Amino acid sequence: MRWRSTLVAAAVGAAALLAPVLVAPTASAHGWVTNPPSRQDHCSTGAVSFDCGGLQYEPQSVEAPKGSMQCSGGGGFTVLDDESLPWPRTQIDNSVTMRWQLKAQHATSTWEYFVDGVLHRTFDDHGAKPDAVVEHTVDNLPAGDHTILARWNVADTVNAFYACVDVTVGEGGGTTEPPVDPTDPPVEPGDCDVAAWDPAAVYVLGDRATVGGHTYEARWWTRGENPTTTGEWGAWRDLGAC
Repeated sequence: MRWRSTLVAAAVGAAALLAPVLVAPTASAHGWVTNPPSRQDHCSTGAVSFDCGGLQYEPQSVEAPKGSMQCSGGGGFTVLDDESLPWPRTQIDNSVTMRWQLKAQHATSTWEYFVDGVLHRTFDDHGAKPDAVVEHTVDNLPAGDHTILARWNVADTVNAFYACVDVTVGEGGGTTEPPVDPTDPPVEPGDCDVAAWDPAAVYVLGDRATVGGHTYEARWWTRGENPTTTGEWGAWRDLGAC
């Protein structure tokens, strides 16, 4: 009978070792665009007439290696890539606030927004940890029906989170040369006493910074956007050389 007792003890010991593996929860994932509603958000709220599979319960889980241009990121939720499905479209103006809801706040390198596969705006967080709700203003959108691919690039992993947003931009959609905002004050000569631009600092409307011998003034909230690279219609106005 001793050999039977030995076998039972060995089996119990093996089961004890396996138990943590069997009951360990899967990693909870992490964030998606809720406004305007992304495809996975429509799935989670029941706004679509077709089966989205697991997205109904975990819209935050569209995670895949960085660099993909697919709505699924090339991961398992391939329903997101099916352009034949009747994805709802949201009517917007040529400027829209993209809102992310984060279930886990990962250190972030960049947030990227592509319009019909073309990079439109990038927001650089320089590895900072974001808030639970993240908003970006994406402006100068072209008129008509478009799909915006939002890509959240995590700083300390090889992965990114993906969300596609289907929109219809009104007839006032942006152009390559939008008119100057009439509320902008006249451009004044640069002020050499202005502090140098800090990529980690937050700037709001009217704040000024100096880069490369020029002074720039912020048109809206911005962080990490180099004034010398945002262009004439970007977040910064060039006030001229010091």
